[in-house]
Amino acid sequence: MSDGRPRSAFRADIEGLRALAVLLVVLWHADAPLISGGFVGVDVFFVISGYLITRGMLAEVRERGRLSLSRFYARRAKRLLPSAGLVLLAALVLAYLFLPDIRWRNTAWDVVTSAFYVVNWRLADQAVDYLAAEQAPSIVQHYWSLAVEEQFYLGWPLLLVGVAWWARRRASAGSRFRAGALGAVAVVGLASFAWSVFLVETDPGRAYFVTTGRVWELAIGALLALAPLRLPGALAPVLGWAGVGAIAGSAMLLDTSSAFPGLLAVPATVGTALVIAAGTTHRYGPVALLRLRPMQFVGGISYTLYLWHWPLLVAFTVGMDDPGFTAPAAAVALAVLLAYLTSRLVERPLWHSRKLSVRPRAALAVGLACTVLSGCGGVVFQVATAPDRGDNPAVWDMQGAAALDVDDAERAGAPVDRADQIVPDPRVARDDLPTIYADDCHASKEETRVRRCTYGGATPTATVVLIGDSHAAQWAPALQAIGQRRNWKLITYTKSSCPYLDIVVAESDKPYHDCRTWNQAVRRAVAEDRPDLIVTSSFNYSAYSDGGVLSGRQNRTALVESMRRTWRELSSLAPVVVLRDSPAPRIDIADCVSGNRTRLTACAVSRDEALAGIGPLQVEAAQGAQGVHLIDLTEAICPTDRCAAVIGDVLVYRDTNHLTATYVRTLAPRLDEQLPAIAR
Repeated sequence: MSDGRPRSAFRADIEGLRALAVLLVVLWHADAPLISGGFVGVDVFFVISGYLITRGMLAEVRERGRLSLSRFYARRAKRLLPSAGLVLLAALVLAYLFLPDIRWRNTAWDVVTSAFYVVNWRLADQAVDYLAAEQAPSIVQHYWSLAVEEQFYLGWPLLLVGVAWWARRRASAGSRFRAGALGAVAVVGLASFAWSVFLVETDPGRAYFVTTGRVWELAIGALLALAPLRLPGALAPVLGWAGVGAIAGSAMLLDTSSAFPGLLAVPATVGTALVIAAGTTHRYGPVALLRLRPMQFVGGISYTLYLWHWPLLVAFTVGMDDPGFTAPAAAVALAVLLAYLTSRLVERPLWHSRKLSVRPRAALAVGLACTVLSGCGGVVFQVATAPDRGDNPAVWDMQGAAALDVDDAERAGAPVDRADQIVPDPRVARDDLPTIYADDCHASKEETRVRRCTYGGATPTATVVLIGDSHAAQWAPALQAIGQRRNWKLITYTKSSCPYLDIVVAESDKPYHDCRTWNQAVRRAVAEDRPDLIVTSSFNYSAYSDGGVLSGRQNRTALVESMRRTWRELSSLAPVVVLRDSPAPRIDIADCVSGNRTRLTACAVSRDEALAGIGPLQVEAAQGAQGVHLIDLTEAICPTDRCAAVIGDVLVYRDTNHLTATYVRTLAPRLDEQLPAIAR
C-alpha cells in the first residue's frame, strides 16, 4: 500500500491496480455479493509494494552506487505513519462511542500493536487461541497487512544493502548488484512460499497473518523489478488481461474457508505481476481500464481508504445480525470522504514536503512521533477504561441458579431487560474461567502432553476424575466446590476441542490426531489414579473417517457408538457421570450483554436452537449403559423457551457457548443433589 517512486515515475496502470485492490477489500468487508474472496486485494497490494520498493532501491544503487537507509526509511515514515496514526486515534474514539465496553481492552492493545506494526503476530496468536477464536474482529484488524509491509520495509533494505556492499567490492557494481539481489530475493521468496504452503496445511489460522508466510508475495514484485518481463507486443495485452482475470476470478471463487494463502494465492499474485509487466504502452491492455478517471481517483486515495473503511464498517454495523445495504454503504461513503480529506490534508503535504525530503532525520522524527502518539493513545485508553476488578459479590444465597428456587421461579429464569447487577461484569467475563486455566492445567489444541492437576485435601474420602474438552473443564468450579464440602480429591484432564472419545474427530475439516493421542495417554493416566468417580462432558463435534468429515446420520451414529464404547470402557474403572452439554446460544452473550445492559432480552436465544447440539446424542448414548449416569442441568441453565443471558444477577455465558465460572459455581448445589447416590 506504499510505493517507492518519485512522481516522474508515475504509472497509471499501477495506480489503477491499487484501486482494484482496495475496491476488492472494501467490497468484501462490506459483504458485497460475488466478492467472497475480496481479501486477495491485499495480496495485490503486496506484489505492488514489493515491485515499487525494489525498483526504487535498484534505481538508487544505479545512480549512487549505494543505498541510503536513512532516506529510504524517511520516505516511508513521512508518507505512511502520519495517516496510520491518525486513523488509529480515530478508531479509539469510534470504539468508545460505538463498541460494547467488553471490546475496549482488546481494542486498546490492538491499537498499541498496530502503532508499532506487530499486530499481525498478535492476531496470529489469537487465531490459534481457543478462548479468543469466536470473539468479534478487532476494529483495527486490517492493520495486519500494514504490519507485514512495514516489517518487510525494515528487513528488505538491509538485505539489499548487504548485496550492494558485496557488489561494490567487485567491478560492474550495478550488474553485480542486480544478479546478487535476484539470487537473494529468489531464495527468500522460495523459502517463504514453501513455509506458507506448509503452514496453511498445519496451522491455517496463523498462516494467514504471519509475515514469514507472506514475504514471498512481496518477493514476486521484487523479482519483477529486478528482472522485468519483456512481453511480446501482441502478447502483452492478452497476458495483462489474463492477470486481471486471475485477480477477479480469485476474488469471486475463493472464500474464508479456502486454504489461504499458500498455493491458492498464486493466481492473484502472479496475475498482478502480469498486469504490471503488461505496462502502459498497449492501448488495448488492462491500462485501458485502469487509467480511467474513477480508477485513478480511487487509486490515489487507496492507502487512506484502506485505513478508514474497516473501522467505520465495524462502528456502523455493530450489533447487527444482518447489516443489509444501508449501513455498510453509508460507512463506505464516509470512508471515501475521510480518505480523500486525509490524503489531501495529511498524506500528500507530508509526502511531498521539500523540507522533509532534504532532512531525513526530521521526516523520521515526524513518523516516530505519530507512532508513539497513537501507541500512547492506546495505553491511555486502556488505563482510562479499565473496569474495576474487585472481588465478585457472594453468589451462593439468592443469586445465579439459586434464584430459580424462589417462589416465582418462572420469572427468575425468564429473560428480563434489567438486572440489579451483573456478576461478573461483562467487561471481565472473558477472564471468568475455571481455575484450571490459571493453574496451567488445561492443554491447548496443539498439545499431546497430559496436564494433570489435583485439587483437595491430603486425606480425601474419594477421588473424582474430570476428563474432556473445555465443556468438561467448565464444570470444574462446581466440582471443586462440592469436593471441598465432601472432602474429595479432584483430578482434572482437559484439552481444548478434544472430546474424550475413541474415534478421530475433525478439527478445521482435518483429522485431529493430536486429540486421539492425548486421549490414549489420558486413559493410561486415569487407570493409575484408581478413581471412585469419573465425570465427563463435551461440546459438539464431527467424526472423521478415511473418506473425510462425516455429517448427518453417519456422524450421529459414529458419535453415539463411540460414546457408548468409551463410557463402557471407563465404567470398568469407576462409575461414570456424563454431564449433558450445556445449551449453546451461539451468539457472544458477554459481548451482547455488554452492549445491551438495559435491554438484556435482546441477548436471549431460542431454547430449541441452543439445545440442538451434542446433548441429544449424549442422552441416546447413555440410555441403558451399565455404570453410566447422565445428569442434565438444562433446567437450571435455560428453564424457559428462551435462554436468558443473566439469571439471578449472574451472567450465564462468557462467550458463544461456555458458561461463566461464576454461574457454574451457583449450579454446585444442584449438581451435588444428583451425585450422592453415585459417589458415596
